[in-house]
Amino acid sequence: MQTAMPTDDTNTKSKSAYFNRELSWLAFNRRVLEQAYDERFPILDRMRFLSFVASNLDEFYEIRVAGLIQQMESNVLETGPDGLGPKEQLRRIHSISCSLVHDQYECWHKQIVPVLAQNGVYFKTREQLTKREIAWLEKYFSDEVYPVLTPLASDPAHPFPSFGNKTLNLLLWLDDPETPETETILAFIPVPRILPRVVCIPGTDKAKPTYVFLSDVIKTFADRFFVGYKIKAIHAFRITRNSDLYIDEEEVENLLLSIEEELYKRRKGSPVRLEIEDGVNDELLERLLTNINLSRQHVFNINGPINMMRLMSVYDLIDRPDLKSAPFSPYLPSYFSGDYNIYELIRAQERLLHHPYDSFTPVVDFVAQAASDPKVLAIKMTLYRTSTDSPIVKALMAAARNGKQVTALIELKARFDEANNIGWARVLEDAGVHVVYGFVKLKTHCKCCLVVRREEDGLRRYAHLGTGNYHTRTAKLYTDLSFFTCRKDITDEVAAVFNTLTGFAKNPKFERLLVAPFNLHQRMQELIRREAANARAGKPARIIAKCNSLIDKDTIESLYEASRAGVQIDLIIRGICGLVPGVPGMSSSIRVRSILGRFLEHSRIFYFENAGEPELFMGSADWMPRNFFRRVEVVFPVDSPELRKTIIEEVLGKALEDSTAKLLRPNGAYGPALAPGGSFFSSQDYFMALSEKRARSDAESCRKDKD
Repeated sequence: MQTAMPTDDTNTKSKSAYFNRELSWLAFNRRVLEQAYDERFPILDRMRFLSFVASNLDEFYEIRVAGLIQQMESNVLETGPDGLGPKEQLRRIHSISCSLVHDQYECWHKQIVPVLAQNGVYFKTREQLTKREIAWLEKYFSDEVYPVLTPLASDPAHPFPSFGNKTLNLLLWLDDPETPETETILAFIPVPRILPRVVCIPGTDKAKPTYVFLSDVIKTFADRFFVGYKIKAIHAFRITRNSDLYIDEEEVENLLLSIEEELYKRRKGSPVRLEIEDGVNDELLERLLTNINLSRQHVFNINGPINMMRLMSVYDLIDRPDLKSAPFSPYLPSYFSGDYNIYELIRAQERLLHHPYDSFTPVVDFVAQAASDPKVLAIKMTLYRTSTDSPIVKALMAAARNGKQVTALIELKARFDEANNIGWARVLEDAGVHVVYGFVKLKTHCKCCLVVRREEDGLRRYAHLGTGNYHTRTAKLYTDLSFFTCRKDITDEVAAVFNTLTGFAKNPKFERLLVAPFNLHQRMQELIRREAANARAGKPARIIAKCNSLIDKDTIESLYEASRAGVQIDLIIRGICGLVPGVPGMSSSIRVRSILGRFLEHSRIFYFENAGEPELFMGSADWMPRNFFRRVEVVFPVDSPELRKTIIEEVLGKALEDSTAKLLRPNGAYGPALAPGGSFFSSQDYFMALSEKRARSDAESCRKDKD
């Protein structure tokens, strides 16, 4: 549970309260863990949620905790709006994280493993293996593992090893039988990432396949590396290191080369967390901590396999469709199928897609058709994250080879996708694409693609604007919105965004688009304050916002002001939320809900009642300082009555009806939205069913047309 911290604010008549960002994030990861306990999901899906918890914690420690440790070491003790300094934050983070990790492994041992076993899927420790299984593993170890491993001694003649970020390693305590006196001999076995972390022992006619973690396999046969010595103890461990990039914004000359250099440094950044198996000897632990320069407050004793993120690969390894969610095929509207021209469709009317319920194929077609369309002169596109086999990138390359003017703005600083994006940048440049890396001081996070086409009545611009990345894989996993338009007032300003990104413009002016860092923050505050003024004047006033995170202090203060004025405010915030809802005199009319499910809620939508003439916006930005001031973001208006109705009544409306949601309480805890005796409703299930219904309807119409 997070605690709201009151803070005096000279701009308001009463005190305001804020939840701490880091503790709010941990509360989000707790909700992810709750999915692993939720029996509504198939057991392998529940197992995968455990891997999400582990992956989330990795990034949290690599970036957020690493930053707090740096503040402590630099004696930067400033507090945020919540009033907590870095030392107190670290103390609370460790306490909450320990509880989270404990429950994560409790879920693994008492929920996931037993239920999998009931269904014929067996995970075993080395103590549970049969003679047949040990014999099979012995050959596997000899053929596939032993040749790849290199044991490392630790004594005055051998320097203490350097362990990579998040790599699997084994710590061994050895005893020399020929040495009568007691001594502690340390050795290590680093495990290269090339080896699969989970090994499947094939089944037989009488036995099912068995899954074993690689660390147990190595432990079983580790004595082969230390002939003549007795292994007194062996423990798997993993070090998490500071992984934030440090770019000298004043000195950098070549952004690509600078980031490549920082990626190399990231592998050996300062340790921020040690995960080590339970039962390690205290003397051994102390020697390890001393040599890696880490204090005990950052140690996690693990009762189970190190790094549950590896369960992600097991999901695909286990061929049991009956233990997974039923496959879902996104709906492809009939007008987007067959031999169609996407630009003629957009010119006829603006189009909207709701992913993953609607297919991502038209987004790919928007670029792919431009590559071969003789009328298309130019393509401009931002790429923040994309898949390793991206058809969109291939289309950009084809367009360049076909003589189009192609510009790709690739964000090299997209966290943990830096190396992938550097690779794409070089491939695109080799194909003749003009590659731009954006600004040193800003991340380019907006999702925009612009196509310039010569038509009978002159040049026309077509734009795709979205809330999610141009990533075909995550488009099947994230809920996002895609918007296609050729309206001149919108596309002219999209062109201005690209001109700003590729050229020089200190203070570009935007009337229709809300673009960070130029006018997005100011305009959002104006829109919220307008609702407050309307409420005080007795006019209709309401705010609905759906985004990933809300942590910007100015925005929270504006929302508090609107609540005090009587505005009904519904916030659908998946992750971090610094706003404290439901407090009389401050936020009594504000409700905050978080929706987690099969898909990752990712769309950003902002609704303002505007005295009965609603305004609706969508885009790439969350309500966070980084989105307002340290990123290039684009939030765009939706004016089409038909599309507005779909978004307001369907996307937002169903989210507010969702009984799987968790409601944020004033004390920081999240409780169920479903009241006792209430009817169950899942918005994600609803949209999947709706897509399947539309697909059946189209198929039926097609059959009737053929008849």
